[in-house]
Amino acid sequence: MSARRGLEGQVAVVTGAARGVGELLARKLSARGAKIALVGLEPEELKRVSERLPTDSAYWHADVTDAEAMARVAEEVVERFGAVDIVCANAGVAQAGPFLDTDETAWRRVIEVNLLGSATTVRAFLPALTASRGYLLQIASLAAIAPAPMMTAYCASKSGVEAFAHSLRAEVGHRGVRVGVGYLSWTDTDMVRGADRDEVMRELRQRLPWPAGRTYPLGPAVDRLVAGIERRSAHVYAQWWLRGMQSMRGYLPAFIHAVGRREMRRAEPRLAATREARGGLVGEGGAADEKARTADTAGTEGTARTAGTVGTEGHR
Repeated sequence: MSARRGLEGQVAVVTGAARGVGELLARKLSARGAKIALVGLEPEELKRVSERLPTDSAYWHADVTDAEAMARVAEEVVERFGAVDIVCANAGVAQAGPFLDTDETAWRRVIEVNLLGSATTVRAFLPALTASRGYLLQIASLAAIAPAPMMTAYCASKSGVEAFAHSLRAEVGHRGVRVGVGYLSWTDTDMVRGADRDEVMRELRQRLPWPAGRTYPLGPAVDRLVAGIERRSAHVYAQWWLRGMQSMRGYLPAFIHAVGRREMRRAEPRLAATREARGGLVGEGGAADEKARTADTAGTEGTARTAGTVGTEGHR
């Protein structure tokens, strides 16, 4: 196991920083002395987070899928702080429901934000990470290890970012850049609470074998992520048991198929009855993403495509 490195004076970029994992990650990194660059779609929430951090911080209102905006953010972060030592590619959205019942636009958006948005983030910040011989933590999920029914877009996107990070690690390691993958099970965030509003999804999850079916507190999960960042770890497990799941990956598809077939057959009548109520992205973060895209389509100042970056006065 690698020794922990102090974070005092390090510059950390956190995407999806307005709430949930991203917000708490920014707070805990700041508490350890890191300077924080917050990136997300909710400027008021980002401002609130920034103002409460004990170290130097600033926030940027940007859509991680917008290559021009993220390139501009990366330039401004380096200009503002002088360097980038850590990037946490955390921004993500989710959708729940059977594949054929899901809204296609929302399904594609999950892939765009979680997978393509992560790649866009890395493309923008990799030059700065190379200069500092820094560390990228790509947030993945148990969904990458054990893809499950009712989550096709989310599982595909998280499997994709896991593979992306592993490939990138081998590509940039000789330049001194370390790349880690963070795995989380069901953690108490607005995304998970939003998914639980779907009665069938909630019941399917509760019927999963222990310990996969429970919801875990956010604080200890983020503490594990921070410890992984301090160690520049290749794999970071937000719940203790996820490490053991890696050794079982070869057996999981057959197990999930058997259990999923049984549970989906049981749930099918209720799925049909609730098909019309099944909407787009889940949770407050999903709602913020849909609001930003609607505003952008209407030509208003909804995303970084039209608004540019904001909040660069930061907090000192």
